[in-house]
Amino acid sequence: MNNAIFKVEEFKNEPILEYKIGSIERQELENKLAELKNRNLEIPIIIGGKEIRTNKTAKCIIPHDKNKSIGYYHIASENEVKLAIMAAMDAKNEWQNMSYDRRMMIFLKAAKLASTSWRSTLNAATMLCQSKTFHQAEIDSACELIDFLNAICKSLCELYEMQPMNSFDSVNRVEYRPLDGFVYAVTPFNFTAIAANLISAPAVAGNTVVWKPASSAVYSSYIVLKLLQAAGLPDGVINFIPGNASMISDIVMSNEDLAGVHFTGSTEVFNSMWTAVGKNIAKYNSYPRLVGETGGKNFSMIHNSANVDEVVAGLIRGAFEYQGQKCSATSRAYVPQSMWPTLKEKLVNEISTIKVGDAECRENLMAAVIDNKSFTKISSYIDYAKNSDKAEIIFGGKCDDSIGYFVEPTVILTTDLDFKTMKEEIFGPVLTVYVYEDNKFEEILAECANSNKYALTGSVWASDRNIINRTEDILKFSAGNLYINDKSTGSVVGQNPFGGSKASGTNDKAGTIINMLKWVSPRNIKENFIPVSDYRYKNML
Repeated sequence: MNNAIFKVEEFKNEPILEYKIGSIERQELENKLAELKNRNLEIPIIIGGKEIRTNKTAKCIIPHDKNKSIGYYHIASENEVKLAIMAAMDAKNEWQNMSYDRRMMIFLKAAKLASTSWRSTLNAATMLCQSKTFHQAEIDSACELIDFLNAICKSLCELYEMQPMNSFDSVNRVEYRPLDGFVYAVTPFNFTAIAANLISAPAVAGNTVVWKPASSAVYSSYIVLKLLQAAGLPDGVINFIPGNASMISDIVMSNEDLAGVHFTGSTEVFNSMWTAVGKNIAKYNSYPRLVGETGGKNFSMIHNSANVDEVVAGLIRGAFEYQGQKCSATSRAYVPQSMWPTLKEKLVNEISTIKVGDAECRENLMAAVIDNKSFTKISSYIDYAKNSDKAEIIFGGKCDDSIGYFVEPTVILTTDLDFKTMKEEIFGPVLTVYVYEDNKFEEILAECANSNKYALTGSVWASDRNIINRTEDILKFSAGNLYINDKSTGSVVGQNPFGGSKASGTNDKAGTIINMLKWVSPRNIKENFIPVSDYRYKNML
């Protein structure tokens, strides 16, 4: 008999380990890195808990050592996609009828395993698969992943506690059913934690999931699934189908039982999903919930009252950590003319000290971009700037794929507010600067607010409180996450609910009750204790 009322009362962020030389955690991670590099992991498709091998495979390579493969994965065909949907539907009844506290125990246990015995495995897989440095892996595949797993359980408890008021003759209650169908999770390469959250948030609410991981992050995604299985995840709740995104989405998005999409990726792909839903709307058993976090062209709006040293540090971390491959990375900066000579000198001097190379080398702030497609795209933007009479490269600009996919931290100075690299998302270590006349701050602030289709993150740098207040007001609809005197990256679960609007997504704030509401379908139940026995109202008598 399960008659206990259990809820997660408290949430605390996972402490970040420093991996100092000689520390236990560093030794464990280095040992795990050596172990994974010397293995050639075979990654099967997993449907209904069963491993499936199609013998059509693709390699998992290390971006900073592109000729080194650490594994290979089996590619799903149309048949496996259809089987995954069937498995999700078959597992649905038993999973949704499992009591919520027992479902939560799986994800709470996974968080504890990730914090302890699985930590080095998750981090090593992410460092090798996604070319993340020690620190970048630690804050992603350890801390943020753990935080998400704990936070979604707390959010679920908060949601279940939301109940209606009662009247003198009846009692009202709401039950939060899972969606009527399955959820399609499409996860990105850049954050292992995001992948874990996109599959786990719908699942903890009682939904079953068909999961298409990013092809360049199948390796770390598979490790996440194995973690959840180790924590007791039942077969069929999450079905793992790496493969061709277009083919998989065509089948999934046209299935009558599609109930929701949990997505992080490009704006263009998310737009195509909305188009597919519109095309198939008459076919569905219910209206699918579409939750997405997409692109960004994130800004730094700098006032002449700001501290130059703080701005320089914020621009470097915001633009170049993890090679600029964060949805929130600083991509455009507006600098006052009076500050520019000093800021430029300090910025160039500081960037010149950045080391780029092997993710496993502790001195390196940056490693490689994710793959050849990304490398080629970023290189094309840098070449465009090099050949333009409206821009100059004041630092960086070199790209080298002889060993890995390395792009130097690059700063472009432009005289054109509509310059290509001021408008388009690059998703690489490229920062474009526009210098404005100090007395045109209001004009440039309006430009910053309204010139872009994205609205994900932005930072404001100023010490003048009136200016800070003014920028908050003008930039109200320009960023879902606005940082004051801080870099535009680094949201922390529970502290900075993340998400943007416009072309940056549905702003459903991952890890919060706002997001959890998308994965339930409430049913209100009214029980009348004193039913009427006469249809007539008093005014009729």
